[in-house]
Amino acid sequence: MSAFAYPCPECRTTTNLHEPSCRFSAAARSDVEKAYTDVVAALSAEPRTERELQDAAHAWSARHAAALSAMQREHRVRESEAGVLELLTPEQRREEVSEPTFEPLKTVYERGSVPGCHDNAVFALVAWYEMVGFSWQETREKVVEWLDESGTWARGGFDEATPEELVDSKRHVYDAGYGWKEKAEAAKRVIDRTA
Repeated sequence: MSAFAYPCPECRTTTNLHEPSCRFSAAARSDVEKAYTDVVAALSAEPRTERELQDAAHAWSARHAAALSAMQREHRVRESEAGVLELLTPEQRREEVSEPTFEPLKTVYERGSVPGCHDNAVFALVAWYEMVGFSWQETREKVVEWLDESGTWARGGFDEATPEELVDSKRHVYDAGYGWKEKAEAAKRVIDRTA
């Protein structure tokens, strides 16, 4: 898995250039990183409730709360039924994010793609795996596996000769770090119409 870049928990920038509507647009890059490292440092020492985490942080702020929420959304931190927060190991996280669990990508992943939305579906999955931190090789393997197991490749409608060739044609999506949601929504609309 690739290294974590401490993105802004709201607009996901990894620089000082935030989106204009970002509530942390005035925050220095170092302040964003500090919010994450305060959370990670405290949870690395031991699992804690959110209240204990707030007490352990140097000066809990809205950035800390947003960083914690982002780490939970990205399956880097999980909360037990007892309300205890813990960091996930890389292997635990890999297992958590291997299969998308929220819409619209969940439908694309579970039902597979159909002719008319293959490009959007493959684009969305490549972008998803890049966003959650898989290496290119891991992304390639996961998407090729999905093409086969979901029945997408068997449905046909591809210009490429092999699933590997198809996924390789989307390397630019991975390298550029494109978002996945718009393409997943477009693919899901087509999939839902064919059901």
